[in-house]
Amino acid sequence: MCSTAARGALDRLGSALDDLAGEDLSGRFGPQLLDRLTGLLTAQNRLAAQVARTVRECEVAQAPERDGLASMASWLRGHGKLSPAAASRVVRTGRALAELPAVAEAFDRGAVTAEQVALIAPVAAPGNVAAADAQQVDLAGVDATLAEVAASRPHAELRQVVDHYLTRLDPDGPEPDPTEGRSLVFTTHADGSVGFRGELDAVGGEKLQAAVESIVQATRPAGDTRTRAQQSADALVQLADNALAAGTLPVLRTVKPQVVVRIDLADLVDPATGPGAATTGFGATISAARARWIACDGNVSRIVIGPDGELLDLGRRHRVVPPPLRRAVEYRDRGCVFTGCDAPASWCDVHHLVHWVDDGPTSLENSALLCERHHTKVHHGFRIERDTSGRWHTYRPDGTEILTLPRISGDPERSRTG
Repeated sequence: MCSTAARGALDRLGSALDDLAGEDLSGRFGPQLLDRLTGLLTAQNRLAAQVARTVRECEVAQAPERDGLASMASWLRGHGKLSPAAASRVVRTGRALAELPAVAEAFDRGAVTAEQVALIAPVAAPGNVAAADAQQVDLAGVDATLAEVAASRPHAELRQVVDHYLTRLDPDGPEPDPTEGRSLVFTTHADGSVGFRGELDAVGGEKLQAAVESIVQATRPAGDTRTRAQQSADALVQLADNALAAGTLPVLRTVKPQVVVRIDLADLVDPATGPGAATTGFGATISAARARWIACDGNVSRIVIGPDGELLDLGRRHRVVPPPLRRAVEYRDRGCVFTGCDAPASWCDVHHLVHWVDDGPTSLENSALLCERHHTKVHHGFRIERDTSGRWHTYRPDGTEILTLPRISGDPERSRTG
């Protein structure tokens, strides 16, 4: 049960939040809104400090046993609806505050954030406290320095200070195996999209960031206003594309790794979108339209199944775009032909202007190089066309042509139908 004073304070806090929630923010000027936000962020920090302090006292008093639970982390997951990671972070923060009074004071007055305190928390881990005591480290001085850095310096700088301290605390310790700390987990959602989360050591992370950054900077088509996160995701997919296309990845049971899509012939030739008509090798469900896009430049195998599920015919696999034709298309187009894109040929698929499913010929005249992003665009309403002089044109779904500077027409954009 809360004390009378605590209950009164929480009631007043609730009333204050009701007042804030009732305010009409429309029409407020920017400076007013930023002043309001600054106050809210400070209050959020102060409230997070009280949560962490209370969680620690609950842990000391073994309070979760009252609700039949063994730990505060489990109580926060079940009663507070926190994720396991968030619950553990609050528990560690509460423990750290008990060892770092200067950081706790800065947290109490809202000068530092819960995220910053979580970053500092390993300093107060029992093993690190014992190591500091053995080396006669002035932990109070470290505490004061960390509080000052957290309150006045950027988050990245605080991370460097904490890492430096922990490294110097055990300079002769064994060099950790970087592979032990790496993890990567994929989750396939109901619509076939894939989420992933992971952790990399410093060197592994540097390698990945360097590889992704090289592609982000090498292919920045004109007019690309997407976020940095979207561009980086495209670059990661392009890395996978390049590796698969190179054919140098390990062979899996005599078969080179590849993107596999299963689709019935009737769905493949039907021009409709066909949601949920195809299945990928890892079990995701995609549309027939997406399957037709993948089939633009791939291998096709025919498998005929009888009415009782028996295999009647296993057709020989054949390449939609044979190597000699691809070499000719690369020689002619050099790279992605979508206006404003400079992706090299090695990043591109060979796109059929008239899809081979619709009796489009697999020929030089019916082919064009498109990078992964723009191949998708062309299968979602955009159109490319090669004129009699050999120049490629790109048209938006509304029929207007995408033009780069300088404009070759008096109009900012030209419209064309066909």
